[in-house]
Amino acid sequence: MELKSVLVVDPVDGEYTANVKISGTKIESVDRAHGNPRAIMMPGFVDTHSHGAAGVNSMKMDHAGLEKWEEFLYPHGVTFLLPSTVSALKKDMLRVANLVSSYMEEKARTSIRGVHYEGPYINVKKKGAQNPETIRPATPKELREILTDDVILVTMAPEIDGFFEALAEMKMQDVVVSMGHTDATFAQINKAFEAGCDRMTHFPNGMNTLHHREVGCVGAGLMLPLKLEMIVDGFHTAPEFVRLVYVIRGTDNIILVTDSIDATGLEDGIYDLGGLRVTVNEGKATLDDGTIAGSTLVLDQAVRNFRKWTGCSLVELARVSSYNALTNLGVRNRGRIKEGYLADLVIMDSELNVVETILAGKSVYKS
Repeated sequence: MELKSVLVVDPVDGEYTANVKISGTKIESVDRAHGNPRAIMMPGFVDTHSHGAAGVNSMKMDHAGLEKWEEFLYPHGVTFLLPSTVSALKKDMLRVANLVSSYMEEKARTSIRGVHYEGPYINVKKKGAQNPETIRPATPKELREILTDDVILVTMAPEIDGFFEALAEMKMQDVVVSMGHTDATFAQINKAFEAGCDRMTHFPNGMNTLHHREVGCVGAGLMLPLKLEMIVDGFHTAPEFVRLVYVIRGTDNIILVTDSIDATGLEDGIYDLGGLRVTVNEGKATLDDGTIAGSTLVLDQAVRNFRKWTGCSLVELARVSSYNALTNLGVRNRGRIKEGYLADLVIMDSELNVVETILAGKSVYKS
């Protein structure tokens, strides 16, 4: 496969017109060319925090459901997805992890790359839309039982009992820990960062706010060299806040996620999230008490929102939509448009609408 005269947008080398040749699953060559490009090419989008879409719920899905979810995301440019759990019992977490593992084994080519446990080792004061009945401290014994080879990311609160023992356990297994659903002080966040935890989950949601006598979680996110997940749907974060983080932290430190739920792509109505009733009205998902409960955001819309609200360059957009997430997870063979890299690509028009999605060298969506 050869894609001629495209505007290559690489997060490291920048943007330029080129002809891109794909051989098998990898990029064989990227040859610079002259003339006006016909389309924009970026690394395929990465979503490391999503609970479902198209009627599929991560906690209830089977293989057919996971396949439906994966295929729903192709028109939105996603080539790397971590299905995310909510706080749940050990058996339910393991069911999701084992299902994802078997699905990946059966699929020669898939965007599903592992599991993200969001909870249950979080602070009940900042539970958000998490079920409080399943929230609990972390123990090394339980972690050894639930950390299968395909668990890539775990969200925890640094102030809970057992956090640092759990962090050490997970670092030994190359699991990335992200701080979230937390009421930690700045000092607690900083201690966790110094211990090797450098990521925050859906910043600044599910955490305490900035105060001039205790800058807390938000102050830590703005001051420390942390990687910040952000849900840029206009509900979780105002456009002005997104721009504030962009100006202060820059695009090397922002990771776009959706935090989407099964209602994504469907009509408004009543849905379920970890046993909690969720109402979706005009695209906004909330619990009965008004708490925001995930999103109905898709990643290509997040990309367009981020561009509109910040005025960022296309290269910066490639960083926040794929490269930063992959680098943070230690994935080295994706996220670049460069010889030898896996050919996970998204092709867009000038308005950043997805025209084609290529997964491991195969076109899986074309408008």
